[in-house]
Amino acid sequence: MPSDGRKAKSNWYWEVFVQIRKIVTIVDEVHIEAGRDVSPPIRRVITSAVLANPYSGTYVEDLSDLSDLGVELSEMLASIAVDHLQGHPVHSYGKGGIVGTAGELEHVAAILHPKFGAPFREACGGGKSIIPSAKKRGAAGTPLDIPVHYKDAAFVRSHFDAIELRIVDAPTPDEVVIAVAVTDGGRPLPRIGGLQVDEVVGEDGLR
Repeated sequence: MPSDGRKAKSNWYWEVFVQIRKIVTIVDEVHIEAGRDVSPPIRRVITSAVLANPYSGTYVEDLSDLSDLGVELSEMLASIAVDHLQGHPVHSYGKGGIVGTAGELEHVAAILHPKFGAPFREACGGGKSIIPSAKKRGAAGTPLDIPVHYKDAAFVRSHFDAIELRIVDAPTPDEVVIAVAVTDGGRPLPRIGGLQVDEVVGEDGLR
């Protein structure tokens, strides 16, 4: 259940509908690449929630409760992840999820897609580009590569990347892992050309 400092629907919603077992944040800060200093260092953050899947082992036609849950999770996870950038502006973003073996991929999709994006973009200071995503079903310790790209223009090649999420004890069969990824820069030492960040118009989410 969220602490008092986090926005929540109600105590009932979190205690009865879903239980968060733990929150995991991974911070990857690159200082050296190919023997060269990366200055300033590039920070990449994943924040994920491991939570009970209320629909494991059963087929439910209406998954709107999971979509509503996506709003709450997006606000919470994005806030934590962005805080770990230590005041640096968000460059790239992405999202993803792993559902346990008793659940469906559609359970992850219901959380990540209908309502998850708007709160995530708000926490990132806006974002014109589509939020790239990945999802899979798996056992505890299953890795997930979360794709990321520049938040205002998907065609910025220097920011095409992915960040790996792996939690050794999650998801259990009746759990789901939901995650957001943010960065304060692109790949270290980018040099393959294409649209540059300082050339972005940012109107259509592409260029």
